[in-house]
Amino acid sequence: MVNINIVADLSKLRIFFVFSALILYSCENERNDVIPDVYVDFTMDLKDIEFTNLTTTFGSVYVDANTNNWGQKAGGYNNNGIIVFANSDFEYFAFDRTCPHDYELNEQSVKLVVDFLYAVCPKCSTYYSLPSSGTPSSGPGKYYLKNYKTYFDGRFLRVWNN
Repeated sequence: MVNINIVADLSKLRIFFVFSALILYSCENERNDVIPDVYVDFTMDLKDIEFTNLTTTFGSVYVDANTNNWGQKAGGYNNNGIIVFANSDFEYFAFDRTCPHDYELNEQSVKLVVDFLYAVCPKCSTYYSLPSSGTPSSGPGKYYLKNYKTYFDGRFLRVWNN
């Protein structure tokens, strides 16, 4: 004879595992990993005239493999480059210039362009908000821009991912 308490406990355990799996799946899909990882590591001198836009509120610059002869470590995914952005508190953010929507949809490497507070995809027309960590604000895109780590010591801004 089967104990009813054991059956009830097994049923609760199954429900727990199903919900746990759903939560893990949901969290996994929210990660910022649509754009493949590439090695990024460079340091910018904000006194360099090439980077003066970063000394103003909401300033931004493009960095790529040709910038200061940094090579591939500043190229971003598929050499599309990196957007470096200063918010209103002069905190610095760095984003890959590759549109995550076009990459996720059909592995196209489309280079974003900056329009003041947004990175805009010329192909899918998704607008990504730079002050909001690259979140999509309009258009079909649903993934954040790939973010890179930054550290500012008052003059030098380091951007890296490992």
